[in-house]
Amino acid sequence: MGDLDRVLRKYATSQKLMDRIRYTAETLSMEFERWDEQHVSGPSLYFFVVADIDFADYTDPLGGNRWPVERCRVVSESTEAFTKVARDVAFSCDGAVVVTGDGTIQEQMVRVRSPGRGEVGDAGNLDYPGWMGTKHLSALETSTREGVLWAITLSEEDGRVTTFLDGSYQDYPRPEIGGRWRPER
Repeated sequence: MGDLDRVLRKYATSQKLMDRIRYTAETLSMEFERWDEQHVSGPSLYFFVVADIDFADYTDPLGGNRWPVERCRVVSESTEAFTKVARDVAFSCDGAVVVTGDGTIQEQMVRVRSPGRGEVGDAGNLDYPGWMGTKHLSALETSTREGVLWAITLSEEDGRVTTFLDGSYQDYPRPEIGGRWRPER
């Protein structure tokens, strides 16, 4: 078995992990009913999933912003617990939540530094659409880093959920969240 096969096998569940995080972000977006009100911010989340816990080279702790691991330590342990904690964090904390490839959530939330020249291959050539704010730009750049499997954001401005992989993104504006399974409101 080659190195690539070992990595793919080890992190084969990363798609399920990303789906769980995205589903939770979509749930929070759909629950919030004040998107159209001026001067109101909705829930905001930024997760990134790493292959290993070696992310200190490009992150800094973000003050007292913490994920309450005593309430939910692993994404897949309980959908209900993960969603409840994500809801609380989305309205009370800033920064990125780091999740390792096995679903373990790191307690300290972080600020992700932009890659320096030559640090990440084509990070300088990324396509940044006009709707992307700081969090989304950071997630897009973060997704280009070696060892980062996914990044997922929930926009506090409009409820948009976006997934990022290797410098590309899939955007889900709020009216499209849930697709054909979206309940009529």
